[in-house]
Amino acid sequence: MASQLAYKARIASTASLEKIFNAQEMIASSRIAKARNVALAAKPYSDAIFDAVQALAQHTHISHPIVRKDEDNPNVAVLALTADRGMAGAYTSSIIRETESLLAKLDDQGKKPELYVYGRRGVTYYKYRGRDVRGTWEGNTDAPGVEVAEEISKALLDAYMKPAEEGGVSELYIVFTEFVNMVVQKVRILRMLPVELVSVEDDEKAEASGAPEARPLYSFEPSRDEVLDRVLPKYVQSRIHECLLTSAASETACRQNAMHTATDNARNLIDELTRKLNATRQAAITQELTEIIGSADALNNEKE
Repeated sequence: MASQLAYKARIASTASLEKIFNAQEMIASSRIAKARNVALAAKPYSDAIFDAVQALAQHTHISHPIVRKDEDNPNVAVLALTADRGMAGAYTSSIIRETESLLAKLDDQGKKPELYVYGRRGVTYYKYRGRDVRGTWEGNTDAPGVEVAEEISKALLDAYMKPAEEGGVSELYIVFTEFVNMVVQKVRILRMLPVELVSVEDDEKAEASGAPEARPLYSFEPSRDEVLDRVLPKYVQSRIHECLLTSAASETACRQNAMHTATDNARNLIDELTRKLNATRQAAITQELTEIIGSADALNNEKE
């Protein structure tokens, strides 16, 4: 059985950690509402531009990079959105695990994935393992701004528009965490470019359910290619910005949940250590009483 000093030291250290965990939980709780509202506010614009691009790709005959790219180019870009800080449970590890799964899948398909990483935790992970990373960004993963979205989208779009002989890529993937609610956050893989079309089966299901079939007609001014060239960077930036914001909300929610669990565990550990300390103190008192009584009996026996 450990000594009383050892139990007291463990109780003091655990209490200090409990205060840190509780403070982190309170900070995350104060930020989650704003992060959630910002993520939800950015979603309608991103969904609208995505629906427009998908409608263009599905209902018009165009051969633009936004809908198709050179299939002979095996290079593929993968962007992983991780966190700058820890104390967020399995947030970053889930992203890394899904990214590794995607990279292995692309390798099996004969493609050559090129990795881009956002977030200090992910950058440190891949640098430590000697993984070649083509581009990295760090800072403010829990509150990303428009500037970082512009920087990331420009780098990825430049890589996508380059020809294969200059190191260009034929596909863009992004791995991020979608914020569903405070309890559920799902890791998703999104292919940004080329735009994936809705399958015929999905259209048939929509028709069977009685949903109206929207087949818009478009006229392009001044020209089709010029319009699509303007839409492409806005589409990429809006999708990346939305993914950054929903990832930030997910990170904050994961940190709040993780810190709440850690605080409860620390309090339970303090209670357990306190019981053991009391038991040790009681055992010490009982032993002292036994020794005193034994010494008194020995003195009485000597006098007799």
